[in-house]
Amino acid sequence: MFAIGIRATPKKVIFAIYDAEDQSIITVDEIKIPTAFAAPDALKYVRSNLLDILREYNVQAAGVRTTEPNAQSANITRIQVEGVILEAFASSSLKSYYIGHVSSISARLKMERKDFKPMIDGDKIPAVENWLELKKEQREAVLCAMGAENA
Repeated sequence: MFAIGIRATPKKVIFAIYDAEDQSIITVDEIKIPTAFAAPDALKYVRSNLLDILREYNVQAAGVRTTEPNAQSANITRIQVEGVILEAFASSSLKSYYIGHVSSISARLKMERKDFKPMIDGDKIPAVENWLELKKEQREAVLCAMGAENA
């Protein structure tokens, strides 16, 4: 089974495809949102590209690293992108998906919540090939993908 983990930003959507059977990362990539697009077109672009990725990899499960509910300064554009991602999931053939804050991602990975940030920072290294070569947002996407196996 293939799973996808997603970490959105206002300018791009980082995703990781995880093969749950082989316990390996297939790819880590991103959808760059063209700056010339107005908000509705940018959201449509994300939705369309994400649905293509889900079909291309025959993804069955998904997880999205969403903005923490107690974030000091929530970015409205990021929240809109996250909403469109969830809508795309609902419109797809996914068997399961989840919305992940640090606590829910950690629980799905059966790890302590306190270990999440050190993993993202590269201070703790999970059994993921080339972990230290990934950027923080890519690491979050990978952990979300791995957690989607238990969605």
